[in-house]
Amino acid sequence: MSQQTENKEAEVTLRDKVLEALKTVYDPEIPVDIYELGLIYEISVHPINNVYILMTLTSPNCPAAESIPTEVEQSIKKIEGVNDVNVEITFDPPYSQEMMSEAAKLELGFL
Repeated sequence: MSQQTENKEAEVTLRDKVLEALKTVYDPEIPVDIYELGLIYEISVHPINNVYILMTLTSPNCPAAESIPTEVEQSIKKIEGVNDVNVEITFDPPYSQEMMSEAAKLELGFL
């Protein structure tokens, strides 16, 4: 197996672990994880296992605006092999219910 193939497999595995970690973080007011809610816009794993997350919140006035990004960072830092985590919040594009997965819509009674 080539070094590039090994690196690609390691990246996919780490990205999968990051995705699983994100699915453990919930908005305290909504019984659905932030990934299924559609709050995660981008997951990037950079060389030396630095992880970048671009995400939004349900609203700029979200009561959990301080705690959710911190919880995201802490849950990813627990993954073995992760070097650094950068969580960036954006409101562009603004969040809407259309960003939710089918599972989230079903859980919240929108379907």
